[in-house]
This record gives sequence, C-alpha cells and structure tokens, in this order.
Amino acid sequence: MKNLINKKNLLLDLDGTVYDDLEAVFGQVSKRMTEYISKRLNIDLIKAKELQTNYFYKYNTSLNGLMIHHDIIPEEFLKYVHTIDLSFMKEDKVMRNELEKLDMEKFIFTNGSAEHAENILTHLGIYDLFGRDKVFDIKDAGYVPKPEARTFDLMVKKFGINPKETIYIEDIAKNLSIGYERGCTTVWLINDEHFGKMDSDKDYISHKIENLSLFLKEIRLLKSQ
Repeated sequence: MKNLINKKNLLLDLDGTVYDDLEAVFGQVSKRMTEYISKRLNIDLIKAKELQTNYFYKYNTSLNGLMIHHDIIPEEFLKYVHTIDLSFMKEDKVMRNELEKLDMEKFIFTNGSAEHAENILTHLGIYDLFGRDKVFDIKDAGYVPKPEARTFDLMVKKFGINPKETIYIEDIAKNLSIGYERGCTTVWLINDEHFGKMDSDKDYISHKIENLSLFLKEIRLLKSQ
C-alpha cells in the first residue's frame, strides 16, 4: 500500500465499480441489448441473446461485434440500451465523502456512453466531482473498447495523465492488463461475475479490494501520514 502515497490520479471504471449491484443496472441494459438486436436483425430473442453474448466475449463489447458484422449505428444502439430505470439507485454519501477528501485527480474510463455515465453518477450524487471532461467513453475511443492499447492511449492523451502516477480500478480483471503495461498501479474490485473474474489471477493486478469506498479511505489516510 505504501506505493500508493505519491499517486496523483484515480482512474475508475464505471459499471460494477462505482456501484455494487451490477445486475440491477446491467441486467436492464443487457435485456434492452437483446431486444435491440432482435428487432434490428429480425431474429428471435433467443438467437439475439446468443449473438449478444458471443460478440461480448469475442469483441469485448456486443456493440463492437455488431458494428463489425452488421453495420449497426453505435449512437442509436447506445441510446436504446442505456434507456433504463435507475430510480432504485441511492446517493452514495460515503463514497462522495471519500472522493471529495482524496487529494487526487479523478476520472472515469468506461466502455459505455457519456450519457450513461452521467445518469449513473448523477443518481449516486457524484457527477459534479467529474463532469463530461473527466469521462472517457466509448465514443471517445472511436467505439473500440477496453482493453485495447489504442483506447487506453487515447484516454491518457485526453486526460493528460501519466499512467505511472495513476491508480486504475476495474471490476473486469482483464481490462487492467494494458493499464499495468503502461505503468498504472492496478486494482481489481473482487466480484463473482464470470467475465469480471476471468484472469483475476494474473500478475498485472497489483491489488485486490472488496470495497471501493474503504479503499479510497485507506489511500487518503496513507497520504495524510
């Protein structure tokens, strides 16, 4: 943990990282993806779900596969799948307190859309701590998802950060690979999601944590010594 004291930047994934209940959010997104694929490609829901899953595993996002094989319009897709109900999501005052007190620059790095990030972060009561300028979304990436090296490098360029001064936190372990290669201190948020925990035993994971807010508190206390 001592190596975290001099870090200047906090790079956070969005879904499954800044909030806990991935199924409550991404369950809705996934269902709408299936509906969209079914309607757009004129196939039944079962085949649409199979295609969605296969593309996700092969291309890191279902959208990436749909663009490659079916010329799907990404903006249309993202608007449809991210039209979800977040009324259940409560403000996370504990996380807000830790983010506010932590003397680091804070950024969001997501394979989702900026609009989805704004929606999530607003419901959590922390969007004002970021804003659009501190969110790197899939459109910024040219729709090429993490963990592609080009996407990571575009993010670094947009934010003007030094990876060696950055703590990078993800719930999908394999997404941390390029961050580690570029010099980030990488942190995997432990979870039981099949895709999330794949490769979670790799050397490119510097730390493993169970609670984001508690980890942020530990960093803050280290820096105050």
